[in-house]
Amino acid sequence: MARAKVFENRPPTLGINSLGRIGKLTLWHHVGRKYFKEIIVNLGRESGTGLQSIAQMIEKDATYGLLHRFLYGIKSERLIEIKDEKKGKLVIDGIPVTILREARNPVDIPWRDYNVDLVVDCTGKFKDPTVQPDDSKGSIRGHLVKGAKAVINSSAFKIKNKALSTPADCVTLIYGINHSAFDQKKHQIVSAASCTTTGLAHMVKPLLENEKTNTILTASMSTVHAVTNSQSVLDSVPKAGEKDLRKNRSILNNIILTSTNAAEALGQVIPEVKNIGFMADSIRIPTNTLSLIILNVTFQTKMNADGTSAAINTKAINDIYKKTYESNPEHLLIYTTEQNVSTDLIGINAAVIIEGQFNHSRTAFINVDLTQIPNFSAKALQVMESKTLRVPVVHAKIFGWYDNEYGSYTNRMGDLTVHVHKNLL
Repeated sequence: MARAKVFENRPPTLGINSLGRIGKLTLWHHVGRKYFKEIIVNLGRESGTGLQSIAQMIEKDATYGLLHRFLYGIKSERLIEIKDEKKGKLVIDGIPVTILREARNPVDIPWRDYNVDLVVDCTGKFKDPTVQPDDSKGSIRGHLVKGAKAVINSSAFKIKNKALSTPADCVTLIYGINHSAFDQKKHQIVSAASCTTTGLAHMVKPLLENEKTNTILTASMSTVHAVTNSQSVLDSVPKAGEKDLRKNRSILNNIILTSTNAAEALGQVIPEVKNIGFMADSIRIPTNTLSLIILNVTFQTKMNADGTSAAINTKAINDIYKKTYESNPEHLLIYTTEQNVSTDLIGINAAVIIEGQFNHSRTAFINVDLTQIPNFSAKALQVMESKTLRVPVVHAKIFGWYDNEYGSYTNRMGDLTVHVHKNLL
């Protein structure tokens, strides 16, 4: 039977693996969205005193409040009904939700029994798509063995064996950047990159698409990032072999320097970035959510007689972002000149919010010693009056807020999930 016929005979059903931060908020997103008519959530273990405990955990959130108030406002009523404790049956805002509590390894989760065609894996554990599905520690490919036609991973790919390349059936996609590259005939495993890469990609793409600012010489990024569950609440003893001891220090009262793979993942969704010397790092701070990207970019430019840039300045950069905001009806990028602080933007449905009033730039010269350039013509050097080349550049600092949990990342992954499912038909 043709695949389209199979889909016609049953409602769209989504599988979610894990009820961690992103898994729980992914459930919130799709309950509110109503595209999927049934949701199967694999928790993989018993929790609390039973289904009532799980229902309360789903309903209440320390960052976003109660589910019904988050979706419908302060006068709304509770949305979760328990239908069958033994079978894990809930109804959340009219959507049937089944909680599976037995299997942790993807190859043991019975997706086929529940007519699940698409799974979103939010465990953060199965990042290596080269691991075989029968691996004792689990593999993202296990979902495919158990009936899923495709899997979306809420983490960036991380291949441990550096001699191996990314398999042909894998692709990294960010909604609004390159999601249209999904090919149902080719792709089975999709990485949704990361929260930081999502915000960063939406900041960089408008610059590369504009003729004034596509002459990027180099760039770097720091994200001032809210805490995640990979960190310790109190100081703890690191695991054997752990190299980054900072992650085991208390998140309650420390600013913690750490790394991010955002620059590498950015090159997977915007290939032009691979030609730029791009660096990235992360600074963890003790807040629940809402992070800030500080993007430093150096552009080559034309210089006016008075020493200012003929093409690129703060106004020109802000105008690019303002036009992007006004021309995109989905408002995946928001441009604002309001004087916001981080809590003002929690839950805002946008990949990134450009802080227009705080962006700034400076025009300068870079002195390039031509004798240090490999393969530069020796004959050309002999006839040149100066061995130094003065290159006019603009240094720009651009600020972008993003709700690393729900508002930016979970919503964009939700958009990607619906897009992938529609293209499975």
